Amino acid sequence: MTMSLILACLWALAANLLAAMPSRDNHWRRAYALIAIGVPLLGYVTYQNGPWVGLFVLMAGMSVLRWPVIYFGRWLRRRARSDA
Repeated sequence: MTMSLILACLWALAANLLAAMPSRDNHWRRAYALIAIGVPLLGYVTYQNGPWVGLFVLMAGMSVLRWPVIYFGRWLRRRARSDA
């Protein structure tokens, strides 16, 4: 297993542990930190292992951070409606 895949697995483990921890503060802070770490890591995985593995890691990350993806999709739809 390459270093990038090991790091991606550690990222997924950390994301799941952070999701399981109770939080009184804003949980979006954790999501933004995971996104900031995950995007360059996704590029690294894709560079080392190819686009299919990168796509698989992207889908895994999107399943962990599904609410930012949902809100981004809603924002894109609102932008598309207002521009038309």
